[in-house]
Amino acid sequence: MKLANKQLNLDLNQRLKTAQNKLAKRDSDTIVEGKLTRVIGLTMEAIGCSAAIGSKCLIETKNAEFHEAEVVGFSDESIYLMPVNPIRDVVPGARVIPMKSSSKVAVGMGLLGHVLDGSGNDLEGNELDNVEDQTSLDGEYINPLLRSPIDTTLDVGVRAINSIITVGRGQRMGLFAGSGVGKSVLLGMMTKYSNADVIVVGLIGERGREVNEFIYKILGKEGMARSVVVAVPADQSPIMRLHGAQLATSIAEYFRSLGLHVLLLMDSLTRYAQAQREIALAIGEPPATKGYPPSVFAKLPALVERAGNSVSGGGSITAFYTVLTEGDDQQDPIADASRAILDGHVVLSRSLAEMGHYPAIDIEASISRVMNEIVDDEHQYLALKLKQLYSIFQQNKDLISVGAYTRGADKNIDEAIAMQPLLARFLQQSFNHGVSYEQSLQELAQVMQAQPESQTLMPAGNHSDMENRNNSVLNPAM
Repeated sequence: MKLANKQLNLDLNQRLKTAQNKLAKRDSDTIVEGKLTRVIGLTMEAIGCSAAIGSKCLIETKNAEFHEAEVVGFSDESIYLMPVNPIRDVVPGARVIPMKSSSKVAVGMGLLGHVLDGSGNDLEGNELDNVEDQTSLDGEYINPLLRSPIDTTLDVGVRAINSIITVGRGQRMGLFAGSGVGKSVLLGMMTKYSNADVIVVGLIGERGREVNEFIYKILGKEGMARSVVVAVPADQSPIMRLHGAQLATSIAEYFRSLGLHVLLLMDSLTRYAQAQREIALAIGEPPATKGYPPSVFAKLPALVERAGNSVSGGGSITAFYTVLTEGDDQQDPIADASRAILDGHVVLSRSLAEMGHYPAIDIEASISRVMNEIVDDEHQYLALKLKQLYSIFQQNKDLISVGAYTRGADKNIDEAIAMQPLLARFLQQSFNHGVSYEQSLQELAQVMQAQPESQTLMPAGNHSDMENRNNSVLNPAM
């Protein structure tokens, strides 16, 4: 009798385990729908379903249409969703269906020459061929101890940057600018004239008109041939703006994994931060610095650190992130946070732009933190001497302008005054002409060795009096 009971218990246990395994497998395959209970602003709240943060759900409208939304948070049994695209005709109790989607995106060499939206679709409706690989939107962590050091210069085709603010391959730079000082034109110059293997451009949160002009007028066929553009205009949802920045970075990471040297241009990091602010405030995160929640300042380094060099012998991502300084305020919280996590910054000056000086790079306020590690002593000396002369003139400009300075009172000021025309011509450049790194160094040496009394010397490389007079026309600020 005892043996029979023991055998019965074993059979029951075995059947129970079998049933539990079947139930667990069924639960993993079963999609449990929920319902919409609340919509406030951009945020939707649903109950009855379980979905991880970052996953997608389908929201049914009263017209039996389905729209995508992404899970951005949860509280108790409720989940918070943010629509990927504008949703209309949503009613209380609408069905919420979790999707079994991953954060993988299709990538490949076939992306070159295409303009993509935040979801990776071609904006012109063209088919994407040779994009059979997949990569994650979130990127892959690289041990900082295994990254290759920044020891090679990158030619960006802009004389002022090549010579005075030299950029290293794998460096992360900020481009700080207000509106209308030539930021987009400078990005276009780097895209056309850089010696990088692949260019990835992320136009995040910009005006639709600027997206069109940047692609067709600034980049053109020559620039697009080796470029991939991810365009998410300002009228897109904050979720799409975040995805656009992540997608551009993921595409750059893919090309880096192939051993290529990539130039990533993202316009702008500020719009990315503003998109995260919209989402965070909508789900109840408290504002901190000037209305920016803490999650914004955690998202910025997470995105920026994905750029840079890969492990030894691999490719690299040299990144330029534009930072919009509202009212030209360099202490804006996003500008201040970006400056701390980047490897240098190029500042565009409104006063220079108003004088028709393009590119309007303020060499006094700009710096490359790796320049001393990648250039020789002579280059460092010449660049430092030029910055000193330029700074001395700027510091005494008011006295000189009103005639309060007497020539001979200070030999350094005298030299700065005499050299000013040469320096001004050297720092300006037409949008239609690129200047290589080697040529930039030759022109820097020529200018610094020139006799200040001789104002007839012209730096080599497509300069003329007519070009200088028409410089403001050739380089319109955007």
